[in-house]
Amino acid sequence: MPLSEHEQRMLEQMERALYAEDPKFATALEGSGLRTYTRRRVYQAVAGFLVGIALLMAGMVAKQVWLSVVGFLVMLGCAVLAVTGWRKAPKPGEQPAGGTQARRQPRQKRSLMDRIEQRWQRRRDEQGGH
Repeated sequence: MPLSEHEQRMLEQMERALYAEDPKFATALEGSGLRTYTRRRVYQAVAGFLVGIALLMAGMVAKQVWLSVVGFLVMLGCAVLAVTGWRKAPKPGEQPAGGTQARRQPRQKRSLMDRIEQRWQRRRDEQGGH
């Protein structure tokens, strides 16, 4: 459900106020969220992989095939999550990957609302084609 005009104006005002009050903090929030999320996801996947190894070994020791299979599936799923999370993680100092249109515009001219509206429009266009 899209935001109403009033809600959009309020959100834009809050964004401008945040940038005016503390631009360094606002920039830090904007760029590091995805990197922190993906790093945390990779760490969780590695921990899950280790749990999968433990389940696999426990199943082998207890001669419970189903436990070994579960351990293997956990390992496989966590390995996929770790690899996809690692590939998507932006490098330190790198901006999160966006569309080519987003890269052409200067950073300060693209507001948060503009990016949200572009994403929302893309989703609506994709769903309308089905």
